[in-house]
Amino acid sequence: MDDARIYKIMAAAEWAAARAAGVYEGSAHDRRDGFVHFSTAGQAAETAAKHFAGRADLVLLAVDAGVLGDALRWEPSRGGALFPHLYAPLPASAVVAVHDLPLGPDGRHRFPPQI
Repeated sequence: MDDARIYKIMAAAEWAAARAAGVYEGSAHDRRDGFVHFSTAGQAAETAAKHFAGRADLVLLAVDAGVLGDALRWEPSRGGALFPHLYAPLPASAVVAVHDLPLGPDGRHRFPPQI
């Protein structure tokens, strides 16, 4: 698969620490699974609802998938859909945009229109 952008949802404080370090090593969940979980634009809302419901402290990272090389693999997950998984730390330099991910009045996350 060759999507130009992939997306990572995380706590704003987690991103601030990764940005300062220059690299994101992954969440506890990522490290347990052995790779950094990402979503496509079409998968991000479901990922937020399933794994981050009710959390108001989140950001959405837009990542240039093209710079991640062979460490990025597209593998089946939910229902057989292919999800991007990074088998290496995420360099902060690969992040091309960071968006707040607020909760709407219905309790669901509000994604920026450009993803």
